[in-house]
Amino acid sequence: MTVENYIEQLPEDRKTAMQELRKIFSENLPEGFQECMSYGMIGYVVPHSIYPAGYHCDVKLPLPFLNLASQKSHIAVYHMGIYADSELLRWFQEEYSKQVKGKLDMGKSCIRFKKPELIPYNLFAELARKMSVQDWISIYEKNYKKS
Repeated sequence: MTVENYIEQLPEDRKTAMQELRKIFSENLPEGFQECMSYGMIGYVVPHSIYPAGYHCDVKLPLPFLNLASQKSHIAVYHMGIYADSELLRWFQEEYSKQVKGKLDMGKSCIRFKKPELIPYNLFAELARKMSVQDWISIYEKNYKKS
């Protein structure tokens, strides 16, 4: 399945939000991240051409960084940088509370939106610009890579 096929199959009430999130991440992620289908979701990964070691859980896969998904009851943004970098997480939580009315619905790396109209697109654009491919590789190797 391609990213376009994935979006085409979404319910109409989710399509616009997912297209906008895709556009934001495509335009704002630093150079080097590559869009693909990853784990059945839209993914942004560090390709093997940049990080040949791949993902430690399955080295055949590129290093995942960010995913977008339309789940059963919500739209989800999975951001591994937030999960791995407590300073980035703190920044995101503080900015979210300034920009969005209502409680942040978040797991370790998953930010959930039951109402697409509440997605803070500008905040996600800013978040996307905060971590380069090299930043992510360094944090990943420090925190997750088995020696």
